[in-house]
Amino acid sequence: MEKRTQTRRNFLGNVATGLAGTIATGLPGSRALAANNKIRIGVIGAGDRGTQLIREATACPDTELAAIADVYTRRLEDATQLNPTAKTCTDYHQLLADPSIDAVLIATPQHLHAECFIAAIAAGKHVYQEKAMAFTVDDAKRMREAYNNRPNPNQIVQIGHQQCSSGQITDATNYLASGSVGQVTAIRARMYRNTPHGKPLWTRPVYPDMTPDRIAWNAFLGTAPPRDFDPDRYINWRLFNDYSGGNVHENMSHQIAFWYKVMDLQIPRAVTMTGDIYRWKDGREVPDTMNVSMAHYEGILFSWDSGFGNNQLGISEDVLGTDGTISKGQQIRYLPQKVTRPDAMEMMGQTATPPRAHMQNFFDCIRTGRETNCPFEIGYRVSVTCAMALESYCLGRTVYWDPATEELI
Repeated sequence: MEKRTQTRRNFLGNVATGLAGTIATGLPGSRALAANNKIRIGVIGAGDRGTQLIREATACPDTELAAIADVYTRRLEDATQLNPTAKTCTDYHQLLADPSIDAVLIATPQHLHAECFIAAIAAGKHVYQEKAMAFTVDDAKRMREAYNNRPNPNQIVQIGHQQCSSGQITDATNYLASGSVGQVTAIRARMYRNTPHGKPLWTRPVYPDMTPDRIAWNAFLGTAPPRDFDPDRYINWRLFNDYSGGNVHENMSHQIAFWYKVMDLQIPRAVTMTGDIYRWKDGREVPDTMNVSMAHYEGILFSWDSGFGNNQLGISEDVLGTDGTISKGQQIRYLPQKVTRPDAMEMMGQTATPPRAHMQNFFDCIRTGRETNCPFEIGYRVSVTCAMALESYCLGRTVYWDPATEELI
């Protein structure tokens, strides 16, 4: 399949413990919340990920699923099995208008993130926003404007990069703070998967009830280009450029968010992405094999490789310093460079990650007013970096970031 020729110009454009203290948010359109009250939750987008977030949220103490919004009525029916008393609607604005709802979890397709986030902030809700936070640079800027001008400064935002609440954050931070890594000049990350023959990655079946009377098609499209009703584009939205950033948004965003938090990396100076659709010739538009090279102002080259045709390399990141390496996968460890630290020993990370740590952190911060483990600013930087990668892929050249004008060049 030919890579699309048109460029997407719209791209220009501590884990808290315990539930202590009492805070009244006084949010517009929302009830005052005391520390011993249940947090009433609304969910926008009740697909697989939204349902998973519902399970995580309702497993946290003193929470209640109050309302669910989704454009597909079957998903509303399925989601209410988790709480039969939860209200349902196909228009998420009805959910946001409910003053009894304190917080919303947004798990829509990526192209709808900005409109849902901006509306939720304007409604005075606390927001858990799934990754990648913003679909385009323009979306990221509009979301930042909404966040900076939120009705109440006590409104909490958590971006859904769950690893920012993992114990590995503490271990990596300690390794770097000790000086045992030395000067970091490169980070190498990879994310490889494979699936059985005849089962293309990310594809989902189209069910008979995916019809215009069951799916609010125009609401799904949002600001994406208008199209006639197509259930395949609806259910397999991850495969199409109008709604998805592909694996850059799905997984690169997670891997760079971890190190952006630990090392406080800013938006890179230059990004180059190459790749194509080599494995699955099934009508998808997003690449299945790719490489992204990100040159950061901090003097670090962050490289990310990904493919869907072999899982041997798995998912990992290596931070390469003059005196040692931080190697992160299922576990995290420090490996000394014997040429500069001949007597140093390897170290294995020891900090555990509590269950539902990221979601619990969101609720804890609502009650205490603290900053979340993955605040808006990290989501913003990660989103712009992802947008730079995809714009580079579309243009077939390196894309640069001008920090003065906040534009891609």
